[in-house]
Amino acid sequence: MKKILRLVLVSALGGIFTLGAYILFIEKDNYTETQQTPVFAPISVPVNYIVKDKNPTVETTIDFTKAAEKTINTVVHVKNTSVSSGQMTIQDLFYGRRSQRHQIGTGSGVIISPDGYIITNNHVIDGAESISITTNHNKTYEAELIGTDPKTDIALLKIDPDEPLPYATFADSDDAKIGEWVLAVGNPFNLTSTVTAGIISAKSRDLFGGDTQSFIQTDAAVNPGNSGGALVNTNGDLIGINTAITSQTGNYVGYSFAVPSNIARKVVEDIMEFGSVQNGILGITGGSLNSETAKELGVDETEGFYINEVVEDSGADKAGLKAGDIIKQLDNIKISKFSDLKGFLNSKNPNDIVNVTVLRDGNEKTFSVRLLKNETINFPIIGILKNATKEDLKNHGINYGLKISTFTRNEKYHEYWRNNGVRIGDIVTSINEIKLTSVEDVEKILNSLDYDESIRIVLVNSKGEKERHYFK
Repeated sequence: MKKILRLVLVSALGGIFTLGAYILFIEKDNYTETQQTPVFAPISVPVNYIVKDKNPTVETTIDFTKAAEKTINTVVHVKNTSVSSGQMTIQDLFYGRRSQRHQIGTGSGVIISPDGYIITNNHVIDGAESISITTNHNKTYEAELIGTDPKTDIALLKIDPDEPLPYATFADSDDAKIGEWVLAVGNPFNLTSTVTAGIISAKSRDLFGGDTQSFIQTDAAVNPGNSGGALVNTNGDLIGINTAITSQTGNYVGYSFAVPSNIARKVVEDIMEFGSVQNGILGITGGSLNSETAKELGVDETEGFYINEVVEDSGADKAGLKAGDIIKQLDNIKISKFSDLKGFLNSKNPNDIVNVTVLRDGNEKTFSVRLLKNETINFPIIGILKNATKEDLKNHGINYGLKISTFTRNEKYHEYWRNNGVRIGDIVTSINEIKLTSVEDVEKILNSLDYDESIRIVLVNSKGEKERHYFK
């Protein structure tokens, strides 16, 4: 009996030691510690912008839908059909004919009156043999080209609708603010109007570096085919005409540019009334200030427009502006660079009165300047041409022409005129058989010249002798 109890006790103790060893050495090695990483739900952020009122309990939401609804039916698809010479074939050579083919370009436009006036870009309809318009309701009309202004890249079209059309209303683009929400509306592929949103990134942008433009820059997505479409504020009012993008691929990569509505409106009003754009000028020459130019000129200012010269008998001259003055403001528009000044003047007409604030000897002074009609133009081969007076024409025995005011700085052409005895004051009567009566005639010639076209110039010298000059 004692032997049996001893055997049971030994067995029990052995089981306990075995179980303890298993737990201590084996099961511990098989245990794996896990950590649960919390999963966060994605955060949804609404795209509309909340503007907090002065009263912190009131919030106002900018609603893009109202602006879109107001605008989409005012934006149209523009189709430009042109004829170009195709590659010559053996059959063409044999029959003495030229191969021609039709090319189609497309873009957008904005209806600006119920009777069918439409604004678009000049480059959208440039070279068109025919132009057709398709509205957002899929009605198609043939369009008449009323006029263009290549400098601002604006063109005016007209259709004859069978009923009054919805149209865009112009806003004051000078009131547009950097950071303000805008919508870009276009009809690029004739698939009805499309809308994108963004903000105004900058104003008075000179995209091409030629001091000829003053764009509104936005980050609203604009692609080829949207040219000529509308840039509107959150009220749906027109503040610009979408014109260009910066891209190495031809597609939108972050920035787009629009002609300000004040410039576009002025251009179309001039085309309607005069047939061409009437620009008012101050009558000054100069340039923008920056650190480098300020150092060269010996001035402390790095922003503004520095006046190098005041044109005799111009509005600026009569008002009392002087060389060395720095223009800081025109009316209520701050002038930091030339494109600010250019953009402002592009929206003004001859005889408009402009308040010009300048910095002179460290003090600000304001002058009221009457803008005059442009009397001069630069024809690169010759130089500066100026409207001739009646006395100038009488002295040369003619009744039309433009006077040579300054020769070109191009050494090749300058040398040519000097060697041929042409002098300042001689009268140019025609270029490429087009009679010159005003600087507008030269503008039209410059806008229509092909890159490799020959130039034929007729002038009358101080002896009343007619001379012909040919350039290839």
